[in-house]
Amino acid sequence: MASTKFLYYKCHVAFSAALTGFHATLISDQVLEGRLGPSTVVLDHTSGFEGLLLVDDDLLGVIGHSNFGSIRATTCVYKGKWIYEVLISSQGLMQIGWCTLNCRFNQEEGVGDTPDSYAYDGNRVRKWNVTTTNYGKSWAAGDIVSCLIDLDEGTIDFCLNGVSLGTAFDNITRGAGMAYFPAISLSFKESVAFNFGSRPLRYPFIGYRPLQDPPSVDLVKAHKLLGYLKNVIHIGIDVLEGKLVEKDTSTWQLQGEPTVLITLAHIFNHFAPLMCKVYLVEDVLMNFLLSILERGGSVEAHPLIQQLLDLMWLLMEDYEVHECLKQLLMSLLRAYRFSPIIPDLGLQIHYLRLTIAVLKHEKSRKYLLNNVLFDVLRSVVFFYIKSPLRVEEAGLQELIPTTWWPNRFTKEGKESKEVKEESAEERLRRRAYDRGCQRLKKRIEVVEELQVQILKLLLNNKDRGGGEASRYIFLNKFRKFLQENASNRGNLTVLCPPEYMVCFLHRLISTLRCYWDGHKAKAPAALSSEEAYVPPQLFYNGKVDYFDLQRLGGLLSHLKKTLKDDLALKANILIDPAELQAVTMDDLDEDEESATSTAQPWEARERPVAALAIGGALARPSWLSSPTLGRANRFLSTAAVSLMNPRRSLGTLEKMKARTLSVEQRTEDDIEGSHGNEGLLLGRPPEEPEQSITENSLLEILDGIVMMYNLSVHQQLGKMVGVSDDVNEYALALKDTEEKISRCPKKRRDIYEELVKSQKVFSEKLNHLSRRLAWINVTIYSKEKMQDIYWLLRVCIRTIEHGDRTGSLFAFMPEFYLSVAMNSYSALKNYFSPVHCMEELPGYEETLTRLAAILAKHFADSRIVGTDIRDSLMQALASYVFPTRTLNCHGDGCQDNGALRGPWGCGFGYRYTRLPHLLKTKPEDANLPSLQKPCPSTLLQQHMADLLRSDCDMAPSFLNSVLNQLNWAFSEFIGMIQEIQQAAERLERNFVDSRQLKVCATCFDLSVSLLRVLEMTVTLAPEIFLDWSRPSSELLLRRLAQLLNQVLNRVTAERNLFDRVVNLRLPGLESVDHYPILVAVTGILVRLLMDTDFQGAKRATAVFLADPCFQLRSIQYLLGHAEPSVLAATPPSADKRHFSLHTYTDYISLEELAKVEQMLSHLSEESKQAAASILPTSEEDLCPICYAHPISAIFRPCSHKSCKACINQHLMNNKDCFFCKATITGVDDFTKPASS
Repeated sequence: MASTKFLYYKCHVAFSAALTGFHATLISDQVLEGRLGPSTVVLDHTSGFEGLLLVDDDLLGVIGHSNFGSIRATTCVYKGKWIYEVLISSQGLMQIGWCTLNCRFNQEEGVGDTPDSYAYDGNRVRKWNVTTTNYGKSWAAGDIVSCLIDLDEGTIDFCLNGVSLGTAFDNITRGAGMAYFPAISLSFKESVAFNFGSRPLRYPFIGYRPLQDPPSVDLVKAHKLLGYLKNVIHIGIDVLEGKLVEKDTSTWQLQGEPTVLITLAHIFNHFAPLMCKVYLVEDVLMNFLLSILERGGSVEAHPLIQQLLDLMWLLMEDYEVHECLKQLLMSLLRAYRFSPIIPDLGLQIHYLRLTIAVLKHEKSRKYLLNNVLFDVLRSVVFFYIKSPLRVEEAGLQELIPTTWWPNRFTKEGKESKEVKEESAEERLRRRAYDRGCQRLKKRIEVVEELQVQILKLLLNNKDRGGGEASRYIFLNKFRKFLQENASNRGNLTVLCPPEYMVCFLHRLISTLRCYWDGHKAKAPAALSSEEAYVPPQLFYNGKVDYFDLQRLGGLLSHLKKTLKDDLALKANILIDPAELQAVTMDDLDEDEESATSTAQPWEARERPVAALAIGGALARPSWLSSPTLGRANRFLSTAAVSLMNPRRSLGTLEKMKARTLSVEQRTEDDIEGSHGNEGLLLGRPPEEPEQSITENSLLEILDGIVMMYNLSVHQQLGKMVGVSDDVNEYALALKDTEEKISRCPKKRRDIYEELVKSQKVFSEKLNHLSRRLAWINVTIYSKEKMQDIYWLLRVCIRTIEHGDRTGSLFAFMPEFYLSVAMNSYSALKNYFSPVHCMEELPGYEETLTRLAAILAKHFADSRIVGTDIRDSLMQALASYVFPTRTLNCHGDGCQDNGALRGPWGCGFGYRYTRLPHLLKTKPEDANLPSLQKPCPSTLLQQHMADLLRSDCDMAPSFLNSVLNQLNWAFSEFIGMIQEIQQAAERLERNFVDSRQLKVCATCFDLSVSLLRVLEMTVTLAPEIFLDWSRPSSELLLRRLAQLLNQVLNRVTAERNLFDRVVNLRLPGLESVDHYPILVAVTGILVRLLMDTDFQGAKRATAVFLADPCFQLRSIQYLLGHAEPSVLAATPPSADKRHFSLHTYTDYISLEELAKVEQMLSHLSEESKQAAASILPTSEEDLCPICYAHPISAIFRPCSHKSCKACINQHLMNNKDCFFCKATITGVDDFTKPASS
């Protein structure tokens, strides 16, 4: 025992001597020559900025909030070599560099636009100093720009991710009064974070010093203390022999040896305060922990990190541990986000492994979940895999040495009809490219698996020691995260970027399904993840907060009042009248707050400028600038420069809508339930089976995943398809160039050389894009990702089906479930093809059948009241009627199966992915999107046709809803173009609101889509209109004829309103033209009049001719026959071309044109015969309601009369007589007696 005390005494004396010798060896913190300003360098938020800016509370991150805002640092340099780093958070328009105090910037001119300012612009790849020239490389989000200035030599250099871009400027102005500040100018929504030296530079350069000195004294002290800590871990005390022995650090454990514990306590007494500083945590602690993991093996093979975290919680004050863990996670996240992509993704893997090691420590994990991961950090960044902009730096050339791209499309955007056999060379290239993609996929899967491990730790529900399990903390934070993104749709600085959401969604699905199936293994009676759905009671029992998201039946407060009896009867849930009153008052308060918040920008003009200067805090940190800072952002405006406070207390710029705060107060029992309490499943309706689904907490996570997809994931999936479109564009350009080279005359050497240069440029661009596309296909459009989206589609379908069975309670379901069902199917159909074929997914046909049933049933569902969701249902139906490029995915031999193509091969004249009228008039705008991609599901169409044929009640309800919506949409469109035309004709200068133009174009697109829905119905189930033994068939046909004639008359009249607005060619109305709407109408007419049996065509012809609005000239217009009166009034002009289907032969087949010619001849002949055979009708014999048709029906029992069309339409909504209000019990045919 005496020897042990002696050994401890020796250690203690040595340790104390080392501490007392610090000051003799430390480098003094002297003021450096060549630098002026505060030693702590930040952005100058008091006077050094121009424009509107949002600055993070640490004064190092900035977001542009105006056209071109500028800001400089607080410290300048006039001598020596200096460096600072800029972390690029968005890759837009920015100019980064140096400026002098005399530089004056404005909203148009920034850093680099004045004589004594110098800047690098990686967006446009240029350097700026009054004039501009090409320089450097393009930057991307996640890059780090180093800005170096040598005032001894008079040069400025820039580096990108540690690689020098060369000297940008030399011989810069120096001398008396010339000192340079770090500065930046950035456009709206662009963002960066600066590192002047408050953290270790990621890419230091020899000879250059950061503007802010590192904490040299603390740094040396921390490294020495860390050395002592390592010695204690490496060396143990052999009590028996009384000597120090070396130990294996990987197996070191704190076993309570008094000597070791006292020594460690002494070390941590000095070490703990240092670990609260970001520089020391990143440079000392993080690097030490990373070095432990560098020895290889799994994270579990390094328990030393867990032991060190135990030591920290034991020997440090709580506030010290909290700050240290926060700074450690901030450093890890920053390092992960801003590490360059290397071939093996080694840097990302390194930082993720340490993150996992830290989160494996239960106490640390719970603290971080409760206070840091969602409150201070943007931890979703950990689940993001950024896409490299420069494939050569990411090593993709080595991974994918051979590139390949498909050649499928013609110049007009149509798929080539010629199916060429793949040559042997192309086959080898494609296979080599696929092998490269597989190598890339394996490396990315390693990162994805680590990200899933992080989520598995956060969703652990077995770590109940010392408080609530991690999963329930995560649930509450996750719900707040969703609320933040759902309630701030207009505030882009608060929203999680969609690209992060996509990755987070896939990792969360993988983790959820793992836990779900794990529970199934323990409880065989529960459902597997393949059968997952969200039970309907979550939508109305108040256990899950949907923060005022729209329900299918309207506002929640309204539903609680109108359906309180159904809730009591079916779900045994009683609504307290006092709660109803409180809800109503809350709604009123929210409306007032919303109005006040909306008025703030305008009121700010009348307030004292101090109010704007003091500003307020955004509720959460910005995603765009520093992703790791949770404190408030500062709002800077040049209108209030003189009144800016250097450090202000945090306020609130706007209130977060958080009516339901009980989410944070929920316990595990409130979620999972216990002792008869069903938790989240409270209020099970009788239609819902009693079978256990899974753990209740997993149901809430599943609900959140569906909401995430609706918020921004679908939008991002559509956006990334653009890279594939670029590949097709360049492939077409390369093919065209190669054809020109082959045709080039040998004499024209100059032309040949230019073509070869173009060929080289296109080939290089395609090589770059094909490698980038490989990365995107692996990270976003892989088969596994497609299966995730398909699983989500099936979850939504099952959830909607279960909700539908609850009757009136279905109205409580949030609208986004229907939206995700439609959008996820659209994504599978349009975005993942042709990389992966949707038809290969398990249960594909059954899924489409169930989706068709949902769309057809709920299209006219009275429980759904929201106009937006009803419009979405219409658009979804419309998307199924457009032509498929090939039918070879629907079974062997289907491509040549005329029987399958005959009933519904395509919509009339729809064989394009770009608007044909734009290809003719404005080829440069031809890349504007079409109404829908020509990509239908014939299988889904057939299922819908079967439903409409078999359900005699559904078909009239569905079609009347379509006709009503078409009538509304087209009427709104006509009303809007009247206003647009009136504005254009006024003498004074007028501007048409861009929002009005957008709504106008939307109404037009909606009208075209609805016409396509009708065309599909007429094609697949014509008997619904033509079999008059079915109820309402005649009425439906008459209504259809009336609407088609109105559309034709409005669109085809010469020099009419439609013509004039189309000829204005207003931006925003590019899709509005004769072609899209006329071919849709023509398709319906051809199907009814030419492609049906004799009896059906006869009935359809009679109805169309009998309609008072029918005009034969409208049909003649389709084929370019101008109105005779117009030809006589105005001589033909060479510039004026009449519309004709004959000019669109690339999109309309000769067979279709022949049918239109036959239809015109048929209607011409029939109209002549009808005119000759119709006897004059006296006014007394006309229908007293419409005065358009003769009286043909008599009502029982009151014997009043009208035409059949009027009474049939009236009886659909009302059973009372037009005239006497008696209840009509029947309608009989009426024929006027001959004697009369």
